[in-house]
Amino acid sequence: MVKENAKQQTTATIALLGNPNCGKSSLFNQFTGLNQKIGNFPGVTVDKKYGTLQLTTGRKVTLVDFPGAYSFFPTAMDERIVVQTLLNSDSADYPDAILYVADITKLEKHLFFFSQLKDLGIPIALVLNMFDMAEKEGLQLNDQRLADTFGVPIILVSSRTGLGLEKIDPLIEHLLSLKQNPPSDFQLSPEETELVASVKAVYPTDNDYRALLLAHHSEWLPFLQSQERKKIHAIVQQQGFVSLKAQVDETMTRFDHFSPVLRRYLTHQLSNGSSFSQQLDRILTHRIFGPIIFFLIMLLIFQAIYAWATYPMDLIDAIFAALGDGIHQVFDKGWLSSLLIDGILAGLGGIVVFVPQIAILFFLISLLEEVGYMARAAFMFDRLMQVFGLNGRSIVALISGGACAIPAVMSTRTISNWKERLITILVTPFISCSARIPVYTVLIGFAVPAVVIGGIFNLQGLAFMALYLLGIVAALIAAFIFKLVLKTREHSFLMLEMPEYRMPVMRNVWINVWEKVKTFVVEAGKVILAISVVLWLLASFAPPGQMEVAEAEARSQAIEQSLDETATEDLIASKQIETSYAGRLGKIIEPVIRPLGFDWKIGIALITSFAAREVFVGTMATIYSIGSESDETSVRTRMATEIDAATGQPVYNRATSWSLLLFYVFAMMCMSTLAVVKRETKSWKWPIIQFLFMTGLAYLSSFAIYQWLS
Repeated sequence: MVKENAKQQTTATIALLGNPNCGKSSLFNQFTGLNQKIGNFPGVTVDKKYGTLQLTTGRKVTLVDFPGAYSFFPTAMDERIVVQTLLNSDSADYPDAILYVADITKLEKHLFFFSQLKDLGIPIALVLNMFDMAEKEGLQLNDQRLADTFGVPIILVSSRTGLGLEKIDPLIEHLLSLKQNPPSDFQLSPEETELVASVKAVYPTDNDYRALLLAHHSEWLPFLQSQERKKIHAIVQQQGFVSLKAQVDETMTRFDHFSPVLRRYLTHQLSNGSSFSQQLDRILTHRIFGPIIFFLIMLLIFQAIYAWATYPMDLIDAIFAALGDGIHQVFDKGWLSSLLIDGILAGLGGIVVFVPQIAILFFLISLLEEVGYMARAAFMFDRLMQVFGLNGRSIVALISGGACAIPAVMSTRTISNWKERLITILVTPFISCSARIPVYTVLIGFAVPAVVIGGIFNLQGLAFMALYLLGIVAALIAAFIFKLVLKTREHSFLMLEMPEYRMPVMRNVWINVWEKVKTFVVEAGKVILAISVVLWLLASFAPPGQMEVAEAEARSQAIEQSLDETATEDLIASKQIETSYAGRLGKIIEPVIRPLGFDWKIGIALITSFAAREVFVGTMATIYSIGSESDETSVRTRMATEIDAATGQPVYNRATSWSLLLFYVFAMMCMSTLAVVKRETKSWKWPIIQFLFMTGLAYLSSFAIYQWLS
C-alpha cells in the first residue's frame, strides 16, 4: 500500500469506524503516518481525519477516520455526526465501504455498533485489533467460523506491532467489488415494518434499517427538509412509535443474537482471576488515593511545561535575538528594520516560543492516553466537574492552564460533549498562567507589605497564592453560569470504556504531538502574526513629524541631565512611545480607566501587553526610561517613585496596585490564546464573547477594589 497526498483525487471512500479506544486511530496512523489532513464536518467543530492511499492495483482510495461511536443511538455530538453522515447517502463523506475496527479483547461490547452498520447495506469488514494482546490473555477465536456466521470478511491485526496490516490492501479491493452486504439478520417487528413503509414514502430509501433510524432521529437530522421532518414526525406520533423503548428492544435483540455466537467461537483459556488492569485500578481509581495520584501526575506535567520548556524556549528567544541582531547589521536603523525585528520577527517569535510547551504537554497527555490512564481520570472527576457544567477531562485543561492557556485550550479536544468542551475553553484562561508571574511580582510589593505571619508565612507569598485561587474560583463560577446560559440538545453522559493498561505506541504519540504543533503554528500563528504587526504599527508610528519632535525633546533633556548614550536611547524610546498612536490611544482611554486608578501610561501597558501579559514589565521599563532589558526589581523601584501630578500621591499605591492585580487576574490579555480559541471553536463569535465577558469582569472588579481602598 503506497501513501499519497490526501488532496489528490480518489475513486472511493473507505470509512474507519469503531468504538472509542478500539485502536481505530492507531491503525489510521499506521496506514498514513504524517500524510494526513484534518477537516471538519460541515457546520460543526467535530474533526475528521483523512488520507489518500494507493493500493497495489494502482487504485486510489480516501481513508476517513471518523470519531469513535458506540451505536446509532447517539449521546454526544461526535456520535451524532457519525449517524447523520451514514444516514445521508448524498453526504460528501458517505463511504463506499467500511472497515469496522473492534478490540478483540472486548469484542462483545464492540459488536453492537457493527451489527447496526451491517444492516445499512454498505460493504463492511470486521477488523479485529489487539490480536497480540488477545493471545497473551489466552483468547482463542475461530475467525473463519465467525466470518461465515456474520457473512462478512474478518481479519486479525495489531495496530501496535503492524501484525496483519498486509491483509488490508486485498480486503479493501474485495469490499469495493461488492455492491452491498447479505440480507440483514435483524428482523423488524410488524409495527416497525409498517412505520418503515410510511417513512420510505416520505424519504425514499432502499434500506429498511436506514428508514427506521430516520424515524428515531428525524427531529435533529440536518439533511432532512423541513417538510420531510414534519411528515416523519407526524407518522411517528400517529403510529405511537416510542424511540427509547424501541432502542432498548433493539439493543436486547441484537445482543441476544450475536452473544451466543461469540461465546461459541471465542474462548478464554486463562483463569478467572483479576486482570492486571483491574488490580491497578484498585489503586489508581481509589476514592482517596486515586485523586492524590492524579494530582501528583498533573504536578509533574505542570512542572514539565513550566520548567522543562524553559530551556528550549530560552534557546528560541536566543535564536530570534540573534536573527534580530543580524537584521540590524544588514539594514540601517529605520522603519523597515523595526518592522522586520519588532513586528514580524517578534510575531513569529511569539508563535514559535510556545511550541515547546505545546509539544511537552501533548507528549505527556498522549502517553497517558496510550497507556489508558486518561479514561480513569475522566471517570474520577466527572461527577464533580458536572456540577459546574464541565467534564471529567476538563480538569486536565484547567490544571495545564496554570502553565499556559494555549496548550490547555488545545487539550480540550479530548472532551466529546461540545457544550462541556466550549465551557472549558471559555473559562480556562481564568487560571493564572506563568505569563502573569512577572506582573504579580512587580505589583504585589505595592499592594501587600512584606510581613511574616506566625514566623512562617510571608504575607506577600500568601497574596500570590490567593491570586491563583481567585482565578480558579472565577473559572468554576463562570463555568456554572455558562452551564445555565448555554442551551444545547446534546445531553451529557459519562459513557466510556476503560481500556486495558498497555505500553504506549510511540508512533501514535509522535504523530499526535506533530499534529497539535502544526495546527497551532499554521492556524493560530496567522492570527498572532497579524496582531503583532498591528501592535507594532500602533507603537511605531505617530502623526507626521511628531516622532522627530519627541526625539528632539528627549535629546535636549538628555543633554540637560548629562545622560549617557544608553540612558539617552531609553529616554527617546519613552518619548516616542508616548507620542505614538499607541500612546495617544492610551491617553484617549485614560478617562475610561481613571476610575480604576490607571493613568495613560498604564493604558499603554494594557494595550501592548495584549500581545502577551509579560510584556507589561518591558512596556513599563520603556515608559519610565530604564531600558527594556531591566528586570522586575528595577522596574518596581522606578514605579515606586512615580507621583500622580494631579494628587501629589504615589501612582502605585495600595488601591491602584490591587486594582491592576485584579485586572490582570481576570482580563483576557493574550492574543495568542484568543487565536487558539478561534481555531478550536472555528468561529470569531466565542473568542469575542470570551474577551468581552473577561474584560468586563476585570473592569468591574478593578473598579470595586479601587473605590473601596481609595
